[in-house]
Amino acid sequence: MSPAIALAFLPLVVTLLVRYRHYFRLLARMVLLRSLRDCLSGLQIEERAFSYVLTHALPGDPSHILTTLDHWSSHCEYLGHMGPVKGQILMRLVEEKAPACVLELGTHCGYSTLLIARALPPGGRLLTVEWNPRTAAVAEKLIRLAGFDERTVELIVSSSEEVIPHLRTQYQLSQVDLVLLAHRPRRYLRDLQLLEAHALLPAGATVLADHALFPGAPRFLQYAKSCGRYRCRLHHTGLPDFPAIKDGIAQLTYVGPG
Repeated sequence: MSPAIALAFLPLVVTLLVRYRHYFRLLARMVLLRSLRDCLSGLQIEERAFSYVLTHALPGDPSHILTTLDHWSSHCEYLGHMGPVKGQILMRLVEEKAPACVLELGTHCGYSTLLIARALPPGGRLLTVEWNPRTAAVAEKLIRLAGFDERTVELIVSSSEEVIPHLRTQYQLSQVDLVLLAHRPRRYLRDLQLLEAHALLPAGATVLADHALFPGAPRFLQYAKSCGRYRCRLHHTGLPDFPAIKDGIAQLTYVGPG
């Protein structure tokens, strides 16, 4: 490419860099820097985050553990977790719905798990599913460090599509009052339909979907709006530490098979 042609494209390149600077920063922190640190440390980001929590957070205090994770993500490595803004939405909805049983698909480091567990009514139960064994091992330690036992929070190491059909027989879960979808957005629709097929959603059940706008779950949202089985609402937020990148939590209320 000649210098003249390169110079002609320079304004376009500069415009793109300015317009999408937040996405480039996110890409650098979540992919480039994380991959480099993974290679240098031999640890996953969740394992590094837990090491920080162990030395800075108060055991048995879920609130302090969550604040410590927020601080680590903002000042050390971007964790890509739910964060405090979405976290307040999640806790408020759990407190309002007072679910006897919650199903979380996508435990990750355990951040949203602690939020839900804190807001459960007395005697409430949370089943959380994580497919990655190393990530699940970290989440298990974090959950127990926060003071929640297996009667309150049970962590299942498996894929969501394998767990959902066996919830009734293996985990004595006949119905789910609240579901948090927080794994991979492209799997949201498949898992929602699995929950429907196995009659696990009672009328009035709440389904929450994180990352509904970024990276987004358009097929899931389209289905929820058009199938006639749900009332839908979208809680608009930004990403933690990247408020200019718009995201949201989708709230679905199951009205019946239709």
